[in-house]
Amino acid sequence: MKVLAGYLAGLLFGLGLAISGMTDPARVISFLDVAGAWDPTLIFVLGGSVVTTFLGYRLVWLRSAPLLEPRFQLPTRRDFDARLLGGAALFGIGWGLSGYCPGPAVASLSGLSWPLAAFIVTLIAGWWLARRMNLRH
Repeated sequence: MKVLAGYLAGLLFGLGLAISGMTDPARVISFLDVAGAWDPTLIFVLGGSVVTTFLGYRLVWLRSAPLLEPRFQLPTRRDFDARLLGGAALFGIGWGLSGYCPGPAVASLSGLSWPLAAFIVTLIAGWWLARRMNLRH
C-alpha cells in the first residue's frame, strides 16, 4: 500500500509540474530574471503550493498518526550549519543556471535533451559526492 501511495503521490507531483510549466527551464529562468524579461506566472504555482501545503498540514495534524505509518517522523535538528547552507546555495545556483531542480528534471526525462542530460549527470554526481562526504561525518 505504501508503494502505491508513493507512486500516486509522485505521479500527481509530476503532473502538477508538467501542467504548471515548471518542467520548462526557459520559464523558470525567466521567472528568476527579475531585472530583465521577468515572467511572473510561476508565482501562482508557488502560491498554490504554499496554500495547499498550509491547508494539508492543518488537516494532517488533526490525526494522531499518518495513514500508512504508526507515527509521524519529524526532523529533530533545528540548527543551521555550513553543510546545510552550502547545499542550499549550490541547489540555488544550479537551479538558476540550468532552470531545473530535481523534481522537474526527472519529470522532463521523456523529452531528454543535452542540457537536461548534463543536469542529470551533475545531479547524480552531486548526490554521490554528498553521500561520500556524509559517510565521513
